[in-house]
Amino acid sequence: MLHFSLHILLFFMNWVFVLSQQEYTIKDAEFWKIIIGLGMASLFIFATMYSLQPILPVFTAEFQIPISYASLSVSLTTVGLIIGLVTIGFLSDRQGRLLFIHLSIISSALILFIIPFMESFAFIVFFRFLQGSTLSGVLGAALAYMAEEIDQKHFGFAATLYISCNSLGGMIGRFFTGYLAESFSWEVALFILGSFGAITFILVLFTLPKSKKFIQSSKPLLEDMKGFLVHFKNPLLLLMFGLGIVLQMAFTGMWTFLPFHLLEEPYNLSLQQISYFYLAYSLGIVGAPIAGWLTVKFSLSQIRVAGVIILSGGMFIVLGSSIIAISIGLSVICLGFFISHSITTTTVSQAATHHKGSASSLYLVAYYLGVSMGTTLLTPLWDTFGWNGIILFTAFLPIVYVGIVKITQANQFHHYKKQP
Repeated sequence: MLHFSLHILLFFMNWVFVLSQQEYTIKDAEFWKIIIGLGMASLFIFATMYSLQPILPVFTAEFQIPISYASLSVSLTTVGLIIGLVTIGFLSDRQGRLLFIHLSIISSALILFIIPFMESFAFIVFFRFLQGSTLSGVLGAALAYMAEEIDQKHFGFAATLYISCNSLGGMIGRFFTGYLAESFSWEVALFILGSFGAITFILVLFTLPKSKKFIQSSKPLLEDMKGFLVHFKNPLLLLMFGLGIVLQMAFTGMWTFLPFHLLEEPYNLSLQQISYFYLAYSLGIVGAPIAGWLTVKFSLSQIRVAGVIILSGGMFIVLGSSIIAISIGLSVICLGFFISHSITTTTVSQAATHHKGSASSLYLVAYYLGVSMGTTLLTPLWDTFGWNGIILFTAFLPIVYVGIVKITQANQFHHYKKQP
């Protein structure tokens, strides 16, 4: 009888252990804790990343510097982010995801408290570069953590909510920083954002469940590097990486120079008034779900091209001189950008036959490289041709690139058909 009771007890303990190791589903409280925790983390990270973009005109006036120098506070942040993304993927595979998520939030918040005390703009640029590397902790580990802890049947829904928070964070960072800078000062705006980061850190620290499914990588670093580099041999992936650069270069370039355009004649708007234009960014929240819904009826290629056409069409609309035309154009641009971006991300995941995580990381590297290029490299275009030059370039760039992609793919298909 005792022997039988022990068997029952061991079976029950094993059942409890197996149940505790199962991934979380939408019915579990831990699923929503992950959504809330990572959603808040994402919102803070993206708000911080783009927080200085709307106040570049303030920097040019306060520090008496050219636009190209002021834009380094955005572009070098993405350079630091790219460096961080390349390294965080390898490190989190060995040390765990939560460590880097926690460090990312608290260190990024701390730098927000430091920057307002810098009297030299060179030090602001340095700390923004450093902040870029700290921001990468959440971006490089969050989706991997979700993929491990959340049941695959519910992961797509969770990832969509997470990406929507990315869009919301970018909008909030742009809107409130510009608004608060006009109402108080840019230093106060960063202090408030830093305080939000500190609150986010406490929330995430006590909300995110401990990793249950994380398996520490035992592969040699050289083997991981080979898996990382193998994607450069895939022509479709290379085209998608290039599209990531082009999309962000066009999108970020337009947003970077919008405040300078609206501060000039005939608008003479204040930063507070310009901040309201960033609310158009909210269409990015629905862009990804719309793209996902369209995949039921159309191919990824068709939706991706449609997104690029919508993006470029919006660029032409903002060439209009009226505030209404600019507002409509910005909304169309945001919708088209996030449709094409989400479909490109999906294409990368499907095109990578193995090491899918490293393929996604490479796309993010290309994506944020486009941010850096869109803020600094387009400055000569602004200096020479002004707003119309920026918009015409950013309108035609994605269309021309997609045309090149289509021609390349057609030639590859023709070459394949000719093979014996």
